Amino acid sequence: MTSGFTFERLHHVQLDIPAGAEEDCRAFWAGVLGMTELVKPPVLAARGGCWFRGGGVEVHLGVVPEFRPARKGHPGIQVGALDALAERLAAHGHEVIWDDNLPGHRRFHSSDRLGNRLEFLEPLPAAAGA
Repeated sequence: MTSGFTFERLHHVQLDIPAGAEEDCRAFWAGVLGMTELVKPPVLAARGGCWFRGGGVEVHLGVVPEFRPARKGHPGIQVGALDALAERLAAHGHEVIWDDNLPGHRRFHSSDRLGNRLEFLEPLPAAAGA
């Protein structure tokens, strides 16, 4: 229970990228995943990076001087048609690692072109109404 405020939804998740990696990000987030690139506000665009949106998911990719891919921390993105996404990622050379350790969901882990860990999941039919 919170006092005086409520959480409404996650606005976006930010992942780190190295300087100059925007084209790799576009190839993955727009090209492979089919998300739409958003126009960054000019003051933020000057910092580099890029933003994408697909459905209710928004991902911001921000430049950091000493980039290291996120190997543990990751966004968990709920999708419909999980198998189709797994096939698309695999067809584009991205490893898909299935994991059945989350009750009520099917899920797998993969990574973007820079090595950042990503989780994609879909509720099992029995859990969808829960």
